[in-house]
Amino acid sequence: MSESSVEAVNAAVTTAAASVAEASNGWRRATGIAGVAIGVLATGAAAGVAIERMTVGRGMRMKARLALDSTGPYGSLRGTPGKAYAEDGTELYYEVDDPDPDPDAEPARRRRLFGRKPPAPVTVVFSHGYCLGQDSWHFQRAALRGVVRAVYWDQRSHGRSGRGAAQVERGEPVTIDQLGQDLKAVIDAAAPEGPIVLVGHSMGGMTVMALADRYPELIRERVVGVALVGTSPGRLGEVNFGLPVAGVNAVRRVLPGVLKALGQRAELVEKGRRATADLFAGIIKRYSFAAWDVDPAVARFAERMIESTPIDVVAEYYPAFNEHDKTEALAHFAGLPVLVLAGVKDLITPSEHSEAIAGLLPDAELVLVPDAGHLVILEHPEVVTDRLADLLARTGAVPATTTVGGCDPASS
Repeated sequence: MSESSVEAVNAAVTTAAASVAEASNGWRRATGIAGVAIGVLATGAAAGVAIERMTVGRGMRMKARLALDSTGPYGSLRGTPGKAYAEDGTELYYEVDDPDPDPDAEPARRRRLFGRKPPAPVTVVFSHGYCLGQDSWHFQRAALRGVVRAVYWDQRSHGRSGRGAAQVERGEPVTIDQLGQDLKAVIDAAAPEGPIVLVGHSMGGMTVMALADRYPELIRERVVGVALVGTSPGRLGEVNFGLPVAGVNAVRRVLPGVLKALGQRAELVEKGRRATADLFAGIIKRYSFAAWDVDPAVARFAERMIESTPIDVVAEYYPAFNEHDKTEALAHFAGLPVLVLAGVKDLITPSEHSEAIAGLLPDAELVLVPDAGHLVILEHPEVVTDRLADLLARTGAVPATTTVGGCDPASS
């Protein structure tokens, strides 16, 4: 790590600490530990941030962010809104994109995706990842809009869904099992009958596995296809996030307690996050994408989604991942058309985890994207959409497909 990188990390941690200096001594100790953890995680990101700071002024960077926020088309697609309610009363927000009722409408686009015949009445349900939202499927939504019936939803405490009632009212931890039950509630409300294709990215894939574990009869009777993108069946506690063994072990020791402490001082922490926006932007970029030259508008779009997740939500979700193990639930997908897709350079849910899933489902299609990170759905949307279109053809939801040549981000 270069001297400039060290300075970048130290400056960021110092700024964050100063923003919470008014808190108690115990809080200061937690912040100090957090600074160490952030410094370890930021090692790879800090070099790029330091270079950027030497070449681009802070004011210019802020103006660039504002410009991207105001003009970026990503996350702008909307459908028919609806609400479902989880077992604990949490309000879950979803949107439905219905297929065009006129089979002759947009004929060229239909032929490009799926041929001439109108699709079968299948509903494709998309579940997003940790610290993201339904808008993370923007490119896939743009390509499939009007072609198939699709449901996009925000997981509890994310996006437009309500804060988890069990977490806020009773202090209960979030579990992946609970997310599977939430998905069942969304399906009951938005797609109460007919065949279903389940699509999940990262935590969303774990949610799909939890649904299968809890409701195997639903999988058996209604699910006709599954796509698991950049996800894991378990053993996430062994992931090293691209860090040296000593570094990742240090982070694992302190991070659960640190996140709990930070979650209890959410307002102060949010001030610190704003003060260290440059560093966090670098961390987000490093752990979301494989390349530093990703489209700045796409990178900023991902950054906005992650930034919008409150620190207390980040904290209450984190323990669920170490406890997640749905390896046995994968057996419920045997015999179904299954797509398993991952970025080879994914540091969050390494592609080896996708290979493990495919190993347990030998009939699944395994696609490993060489130059892709964790947010492969944004970094290489054309690959993801092409393989999803093929999956829909294999499920019988659509006629024989052709390769999708591209996705119009502003398509409506």
